[in-house]
Amino acid sequence: MSESRQPSFRIQQRVVCNMDLFNDGSHPEREPDALLVEAGTVGEIVNVGQHVESSTPVYMVEFPGLMIVGCLEEEISLAVLAVSGA
Repeated sequence: MSESRQPSFRIQQRVVCNMDLFNDGSHPEREPDALLVEAGTVGEIVNVGQHVESSTPVYMVEFPGLMIVGCLEEEISLAVLAVSGA
């Protein structure tokens, strides 16, 4: 068994999807291989878990439309919020 990797992100952080995410069968209400989330979509981490076999963090991310998708670290990055100056 490999050593557990510590999560890089935490609950309530806003993240952006780095790539198109397709249904791997974890959303039975959607067609297999259907596009779930487009690259560039911003979401919020609602839970952090651990993949049992690989000991890697898995992030449950809520995207617009109440779509919750399990993401690996390479699939998301921190969202940069634009700040408008006055």
